[in-house]
Amino acid sequence: MSAAPSATPAVAFIPDTASTRQYIGAWSVLSVLQYFAAEAAVIGAWAGPRAYDLRTGYISDLGALYCGIHDGRDVCSPLNWLMNISFVVQGLGMLLGALLLGSGLLCVAARAGAGVEPRRRPWLAAVWVRLLTGTAGAGTVIVGLVPEDVGSGWHFAGAVMYFLAGAAALLVLGILWLRKSRMAWFILVCGGVSLTALVTGGVTGMDVPEPGTLERLMAYPVTVGMATAGLVIAQRVHRHRKQLRAASAGVSQPPFSAGR
Repeated sequence: MSAAPSATPAVAFIPDTASTRQYIGAWSVLSVLQYFAAEAAVIGAWAGPRAYDLRTGYISDLGALYCGIHDGRDVCSPLNWLMNISFVVQGLGMLLGALLLGSGLLCVAARAGAGVEPRRRPWLAAVWVRLLTGTAGAGTVIVGLVPEDVGSGWHFAGAVMYFLAGAAALLVLGILWLRKSRMAWFILVCGGVSLTALVTGGVTGMDVPEPGTLERLMAYPVTVGMATAGLVIAQRVHRHRKQLRAASAGVSQPPFSAGR
């Protein structure tokens, strides 16, 4: 009597780690760093009666449209348009990255020649990273389009989307990249710091001595962690593309390595 047929093994495939799509996606995520330059410029133009203090001033105050008292804070940001554009550009960069960076590529952390099996746990984790990154990107777009002083709850909702989904995306990605990139632990720390600060802000209602510091502990790690992931992918895709061009030109190159 013949044995029952064994289950068909999942077919592994090798993601294209040299495609222009992945390269653009990586640089889109990396572009979130423009936020820090925009924030510095907007703070420099602050026109309130007191100098803007990173420790006590909310990030959204920099994008407020009107000068005056908002929630007990004296707000006046002449370059509010620049801050709001920066929020939107940051969000679009994350949305584009979530769209262009393939799940297979994220599974292998853009390591050239590495295979992945679809519909397994790593693949599903990568799908979640993309969904969460896109959600966070949509959140910060909303923050830029709906400044804090227009009287809409969408601004708060967008900020929570960015903080929560961004932190979760980094935590999932960091776990996914363990043993695949030396930056996995840094990405995990960024996600952990952001999520811890978010929980602290929710529990305290932001009634802390330095609310600006607490809010930046929610936001900055997401921006830095996303940019780090984009940098890892961009470097590896660039290296693979360079090696393929050299091989096509008949120039010998060292074999692919996992790299940083």
